[in-house]
Amino acid sequence: MASKKDSKTKVPIQPVPEKRGYEFAGPIGAFGIVFGLPLLVYSFKFLCNDVSGCPAPSLLSPSTLTLDTLKAEIGWPEGGITALYDSQVMLWVVRYYLVSLLMQVFLPGREAEGVPLACGGRLKYKFNTFLSAILTLSGLAVGTYLYGSDFAVWTFISDNYLQILTANLVISTSIALFVYVRSFSVPNPGSPNPELRELAPGGHTGNVLYDFFIGRELNPRIRLPIPFVSETARTIDIKVFCELRPGLLGWLILNLSHIAYQHRTYGYITDSIVLVTAFQGFYVLDSFYMEPAIMTTMDVIMDGFGFMLSFGDLVWVPFLYDTQARYLAVYPLELGVQGIAVVLAFAAVGYYIFRGANNQKNRFRTDPTDPRVKHLKYIQTASGSKLLTSGWWGCARHINYLGDWVMSWAYCLPTGLAGYAIIEHLNPATGELQKQAVQTPEVRGWGAIFTYFFMLYFGILLIHRESRDEEKCKKKYGADWDRYTSIVRSRIIPGVY
Repeated sequence: MASKKDSKTKVPIQPVPEKRGYEFAGPIGAFGIVFGLPLLVYSFKFLCNDVSGCPAPSLLSPSTLTLDTLKAEIGWPEGGITALYDSQVMLWVVRYYLVSLLMQVFLPGREAEGVPLACGGRLKYKFNTFLSAILTLSGLAVGTYLYGSDFAVWTFISDNYLQILTANLVISTSIALFVYVRSFSVPNPGSPNPELRELAPGGHTGNVLYDFFIGRELNPRIRLPIPFVSETARTIDIKVFCELRPGLLGWLILNLSHIAYQHRTYGYITDSIVLVTAFQGFYVLDSFYMEPAIMTTMDVIMDGFGFMLSFGDLVWVPFLYDTQARYLAVYPLELGVQGIAVVLAFAAVGYYIFRGANNQKNRFRTDPTDPRVKHLKYIQTASGSKLLTSGWWGCARHINYLGDWVMSWAYCLPTGLAGYAIIEHLNPATGELQKQAVQTPEVRGWGAIFTYFFMLYFGILLIHRESRDEEKCKKKYGADWDRYTSIVRSRIIPGVY
C-alpha cells in the first residue's frame, strides 16, 4: 500500500479534456472580432479627437463627406498607416511590461492555491499587484510633483497615444500567438501532467482561427530562470498577469495622463474628469487589493487564454475604457454639486452590490465556516458544490453583474450630453491662432456614441457572459441546477430579468 507521502507526491495524469461547442458565432465571429475590434479601438481615437471635434464634423454631413476631408479632420498621420508604429515607443512599452514582470517576481506577496483542476491538482499563484501598483503610482506622483503636468511620462503618452496603442496591439497579438503554438505541448490524455497544464473546454475545436481567438490552453504559464526566489514567484501565469497588471494599471495611467493634458491645455482641472478617474481608479485598485478573488472567476476557471483575452486585457480595456477621461481632457465640463451627487449615487450603489456579492461568494467558496457567510442557505449538489440560495446570490443568480453595470453608468454620466467641435480663433492679446472645444447644437449629444458606448457594450457583454454561465452550470449541475433556478428565479436584475 502506498504511503501518505507517496500519495501527496504522485504525479497527476492528464484526463480526457472536456469539449464545448462554438461561441461568439464560431469561426465567422472569431474572424470579425480578431480583425474588427482593433479597427474599432483606432476609430474611437480618430473619430473623437482634439483636431476637429467629437464626432469629426464630416460624419454629421455624410452627403458632403470625402476621404481627404475626413483624413484632415481626424488627424490621420502624414506618414500613413506605417506611422502608427514607432520602434522607440515600442521599446518604452516593452520596458513598462518588464518592470511589471520584475515587480511580480521580486516584490513580496501572498502565495495561494487556485481551485481544483480537472487533473486533480491546484495551481499556485503569487499576489502582489496592489503593492506593485502603489509603487508605480507613487513614482508617477513624485514626477508630477517635481514637473507638474509637463512630467515626461504624461507628455510622452499624449504625444504618442496612437503608437502606444499599436505597441500594445503588437504585444497582445504576439502573446496570443505564443500561447497558441505552445498549447500543442500540453500532455496527451493518460500522460503524466506534472505542470498541471490543461486545454480549455472550448479551445480545442480544431479550427485554427477560432482556437487562436478563444484560447486553447486554460492557464498557460512560463517558468523564468531566476534564482533566489520561490518556485511560485518565478512561475508566471500569463493569463492572470495580463488580466491584472499591464492593462488595468495602464488604463489608470492613461486616465492620469488625460488629466495632465487638460491641465496643460486649460490651466485647471474639472470635477468631471477627476470624478471619472477616481471611480475608475478605485475600481482598478480595488481589483488589485482583492486580487486573490480572481482564482474563482470564470476567466481563470473555464476560459482559455487566446487573442480574445490577450487583446481584451492589453488593448480593449485601457484604450477603450479611457474614452470618458480622454473626452473630458479636450472638453472640460463642470458638474457642480448636484451633478456630482447623482454620479456618486450610481457609483456607490453599483459598488455596494458588486463587491458585496463577490466577497460573499469568495468567502463561502474558500471558507464556508467564516462567520460572515456560515448562516447562508445553499443547495448541496451531486457534484459536491454548494449553490447559495440566500444573501446576495438569493436575489439573482448573477447579481454581481448588476452591480458592475450600475457602476458603468457612473463612468459615462460625467460626460453629460457629449459632443464638441474644435473651432479656431485669434487670441486678441497675442495675435496667435488658438483652438477651443465648444459644444454647438449640431454636435450636442452625438459624442455620446463614444462616451456612452462603454455602458451599452458592458451591458451586452454581461448578458452574454451570463448566458455562458447558465449553459456551463446547467451542464455541470444537471437536475440540481433546475432545482436551484426554481428557487432563485432572476438572472441579473431581481424580479425583472
